[in-house]
Amino acid sequence: MRILNTLIGLLMITSITAQDYYFTIYNFTVSNENVSTIYNLMDDYFSQNKTEGITVTLYENHFSDSDNNFSHSVVFSGTSDALGAMYSGNQNADWNLFLTRVNMHTDGFSSAMGRTISNYGDNSMPHPIQKYFILDVDDGDAHTKAYEKYNANHNPDGRTTSMGIIMSGHSDDGGNRWVINRFKDFKSAMEGPNSLRTDAENEASRLARQERRNTEGEVRMVRSGLRIQLGQW
Repeated sequence: MRILNTLIGLLMITSITAQDYYFTIYNFTVSNENVSTIYNLMDDYFSQNKTEGITVTLYENHFSDSDNNFSHSVVFSGTSDALGAMYSGNQNADWNLFLTRVNMHTDGFSSAMGRTISNYGDNSMPHPIQKYFILDVDDGDAHTKAYEKYNANHNPDGRTTSMGIIMSGHSDDGGNRWVINRFKDFKSAMEGPNSLRTDAENEASRLARQERRNTEGEVRMVRSGLRIQLGQW
């Protein structure tokens, strides 16, 4: 399905129920020669057409498996009230022209919506290199409790981490939760969080990870990858 169809869905989806932060994500593929064109189209449009309470972020899907091989994502995030207001907005000539131009250079891949449950780390600083994990979690409450207990005490400086649920757009692989670990640079992402801790902190983290595994219930990795934040409006 072309990205025209998936983005038009933004104007027709009903308001999401509930609390804190929600998101919609639209994954698509664009050829290398058109990447700058897509970035410029989004920068031009979203710099001038902001929806109150909504953050728009463009990512490159840099490392991925063969079943997850789209090239880029655009994510809309905010409260349910803000996203609901965006979805119920009326189409206008500028929006339609933006969609037409984007559609000329892209092919849609997939889309989903979900909710953020937990965040840890200093989000005031850029962390553009982001490792993502799609999980199949058997006991959501146990997983949330174990994730929050561990990261409240052992998330290192230099990394932020978020976890949430997938509400719609599930794959056949069964993923129902996601975790995103964000780093300031590729070196930190490659070496992992242990490189950001002292030896004593790593030992404490190791013991806490074992407790986490013993208490979070059945968790299966569906897929993982690494994305790069290209722009945010």
